[in-house]
Amino acid sequence: MKPFIRPMIVMSLILLVPIVPFLLFGADFETWVEQWSEQPYSTPMTAAIVIALLASDILLPTPSSMISTLGGWQLGWFGGTLASWAGMTLGAVIGFALARRWGRPFALWLSTEEDLDRMRGLSQRFGPAVLIFSRGVPVLAEASVLLMGIHQLSWQRFFLAVVSSNLGIAFAYSAFGDYAQQNQWLPLALGVSIALPVLLAFTVQRWLAGRDSAPGNDS
Repeated sequence: MKPFIRPMIVMSLILLVPIVPFLLFGADFETWVEQWSEQPYSTPMTAAIVIALLASDILLPTPSSMISTLGGWQLGWFGGTLASWAGMTLGAVIGFALARRWGRPFALWLSTEEDLDRMRGLSQRFGPAVLIFSRGVPVLAEASVLLMGIHQLSWQRFFLAVVSSNLGIAFAYSAFGDYAQQNQWLPLALGVSIALPVLLAFTVQRWLAGRDSAPGNDS
């Protein structure tokens, strides 16, 4: 269980971000949401905030799914998709470039030996396609980017995988946020957008741990 302790603690704390204020402050939180809807930031400012927060995801435990959902809520599905896609791609590019330049020591500063080893086993089987498969999985998405940077994957192959997968994820969460805004259930949407990646990450990491410990598995 040790490989799961650090990421689970981090993601559990992130999970509390949209839930705790709603539970503790209830009506006050709903009032804040209504006021932000009536007097939101300007569109350029909102887009810049979304891009900046998502670009920091490779360095900080940013709740990217929640940010993308909020982006869709404020910018609509189209604007939210563009801002989220740009931010996620920029973050991946930063991590990839730094890992290519500084190698494994830098990657271990942002990830763990266990996560990098698991992603190495998958990359040996699937190649750069592992970037696509892992993009929606917290922790492993970052580990896959760092691993590909360590292995000096070409920029062309990196961009092809990351840009296409980020576009799909950005659209899904932004459309979800836009739909939530139209139906006035943003607090619930935020909880779902955080809980889903957390559950997905836990499930995938448990599956990978089972493969690693299976008899006769040398990867």
